[in-house]
Amino acid sequence: MAAPEVSALTLTDPLVLDSSKITTPPIEELPDTPPHRSHDPTTNLKRTDPFQFGSRYLLPSDDPFEFNAWDHVEPTASDLAHFESQLAAQRASPVTDFDRTRFNTDPAKWWNRFYTNNTSNFFKDRKWLQQEFPVLKEVTRNGVGRRVLLEVGAGAGNTCFPLLKGNENGELIIYACDFSRKAVELIRESDAYDQDHLRAEIWDVASAELPPGLVEGTVDVVLLIFIFSALHPTQWEQAVRNIWRLLRPGGEVCFRDYGRGDLAQVRMKKGRWMEENFYIRGDGTRVYFFGEDELRNIWSGRFFQNDAHLRQEPCGSAIKDASSVEKAGTGNQAIAHVSSCHVEESPDPTPEEQTDALFEIASLGVDRRLLINRHKQLKMYRCWMQGRFRKLKPTDTDFKNNG
Repeated sequence: MAAPEVSALTLTDPLVLDSSKITTPPIEELPDTPPHRSHDPTTNLKRTDPFQFGSRYLLPSDDPFEFNAWDHVEPTASDLAHFESQLAAQRASPVTDFDRTRFNTDPAKWWNRFYTNNTSNFFKDRKWLQQEFPVLKEVTRNGVGRRVLLEVGAGAGNTCFPLLKGNENGELIIYACDFSRKAVELIRESDAYDQDHLRAEIWDVASAELPPGLVEGTVDVVLLIFIFSALHPTQWEQAVRNIWRLLRPGGEVCFRDYGRGDLAQVRMKKGRWMEENFYIRGDGTRVYFFGEDELRNIWSGRFFQNDAHLRQEPCGSAIKDASSVEKAGTGNQAIAHVSSCHVEESPDPTPEEQTDALFEIASLGVDRRLLINRHKQLKMYRCWMQGRFRKLKPTDTDFKNNG
């Protein structure tokens, strides 16, 4: 059920040239030019696999149109004003009541259509997962013993197959689950499908049932990569409850999804808005855009204890208001981050919060990227949320018993 990821605009030259007649002058760069700022294809970061995001900061002296992308760039005040005007227009032209019912009644139907039209060639393999979530290196390491990994919203297998390909642990079992029947079929029909280490099953994370073949407290790692955003907000609690039940104490959730103010949200057309930050795409699939504090409350469990209050979060902890950007003087020169995702360790919870918590927020932050269309001189802001949530010991029996 993995949601489609919006990629940067690809420009194609309408002219067909004979490459044998093209000569390229030698690239002269200073000896100490770092790889992330190099234009030399023999030394620049694009030669690494996977590509190492998170190191190209936009400094005041830089020309933003020199490269195709910059890391950790905050929107400017004018960009935020444009975002707010887009939101106002979206709210003013929501989906019809008929469409709201149609798309929410049977979401699996629209994902089945999506995977019928877009097979395994639609998404690129997520080779970056292990660098962003080191626990994935640990469970696939030789000799660590039996480990169980559950991928929720496995789609066409663009996460599970790369993990399986690099796996050195003979006792690793990956459960790749999706509520789209067509997506599960694509995984099972793949030549890379290895039943000794990979099991693809139809499962809705928001249902009352656990995945086929799994019981409570047996999963070491749960992957949620662009899938939580496909759920209706009323389904979040059941989904979190199911994941909590499946994980062993100390087990970890690896989470990545859309952040508020992402390019995909800004570009939503009229007739797509269903409710605040929740939209229907042109293909009938749903998508939600999260704020950082909102996710912190969801995974700690506080959201479900007092959801009426917490749902009133302003238009984004993932988006600073224009005045704060101006006061900070950052504009689009944010340089404070040091990793590919600006992930901050969670502050220590109060004793009351610790007693009622479901997951420890090991890390949670905003990953921003400024994409550049140099031909059209356009700036496009991407915003994703990334976090790791660790299951606490089963002290909160009420939550488990409510399942």
